[in-house]
Amino acid sequence: MNSYSSGRRTRRPRGGARRRGNSERFRGRQGEVKTQKKTFWQRVAEFFGNGKGTRQTATGARNGAQPSRPTRKPERVEVTSPRLYVCILSLDATESDLFELFNGVGHVQNAEVVSYRHNQRSKGFAFVQMQTVEEAKRAVQELHDKEFLGRRLVVSGAKSSEHQLRS
Repeated sequence: MNSYSSGRRTRRPRGGARRRGNSERFRGRQGEVKTQKKTFWQRVAEFFGNGKGTRQTATGARNGAQPSRPTRKPERVEVTSPRLYVCILSLDATESDLFELFNGVGHVQNAEVVSYRHNQRSKGFAFVQMQTVEEAKRAVQELHDKEFLGRRLVVSGAKSSEHQLRS
């Protein structure tokens, strides 16, 4: 869009001082501002701590390892069926390992480790089907918070489909 103006304009240099007259009094302030003005990266570094003070290093988070954080215990579900939920399971645990572990408590019908579809790696939890509800309750009492393959297991009753519909 073209705009025409009548009359003559005086050209001012871009970014220059617009005040006329006594420009000496403003030069002192501009010099101070230029010495205090920080670059974008200096401001970013200052915002994120500038590498000074307390710096948290994530040495455990390298090479694909999980960073250390406080463990949160899952909610305990009352055992009302012979199906059990086992979590905080070692990624190396197999269904046969779980079958042997829970067979020491009672008769196991089925043990299933849940894994990712694309690489078949364990998600860290499993479901174990016991023969009776009494055996399932005894398994929770004996195996909850027990160390298995380097991790402390959390064993509780599995939520049924009725429980999921209510929530």
